[in-house]
Amino acid sequence: MKLENAVVLVTGGNRGLGKAFVTEALARGAAKVYAAARDPQTVTTPGATPLALDVTDPASVQRAAAEAGDATLVINNAGISLGASLLTSDLDEVRREFETNFYGPVLVTRAFAPILIANGGHLLNVHSVLSWVTLGSSYSATKAALWQATNAFRLELAPQGVGVTGLHVGYIDTDMTATIEGPKVEAAEVARLALDGVEAGAFEVLADEITRNVKQGLSADPSALYPQLAGVSSGV
Repeated sequence: MKLENAVVLVTGGNRGLGKAFVTEALARGAAKVYAAARDPQTVTTPGATPLALDVTDPASVQRAAAEAGDATLVINNAGISLGASLLTSDLDEVRREFETNFYGPVLVTRAFAPILIANGGHLLNVHSVLSWVTLGSSYSATKAALWQATNAFRLELAPQGVGVTGLHVGYIDTDMTATIEGPKVEAAEVARLALDGVEAGAFEVLADEITRNVKQGLSADPSALYPQLAGVSSGV
């Protein structure tokens, strides 16, 4: 699909990568861009249309779908990272991450699927390189689950004329990664590459070198992805 004259909805569109998506879509000539956020007053991008949306609240999702029935591109971008451990953290933290990072996009996609089918639209889900490799937190599990949900959505929606693209990327230079050391990619560059993929009808977009290397390495022995475990006994 083309972004020119499209009607775009971006969850978490008030900051970080979401704000970059809003800016890039407007620059490509989108007719309208809904910047969705829990508090629409935090949306500051000129030309954007603020939209109240809490992706963890089914009633809020349904209200947003009723208000944005003209959407032709939905971008599931909203996400959180609490650094929760599947083994030792309070399970409420793990559930909170899953409610936002997995069930949130599922709720949004279910609500907007009829709209995208009617409008001949497209879906873009924001995954992570951590869909394929973990740093030990439940965040990776949420993104792995979302990756599989995206693949399932693609199979169901393609025969109905709706394309589905998954975005995989490493650390993005946003406030979410402000305390993390290591190479980061600019949010504007990620948004540009992702929307290039949408316009090309790509199944997946790998937005940085780290992600491309990890994806290529998935065919190797998985121990290669975890060098920190070299020499550690497996207990066998």
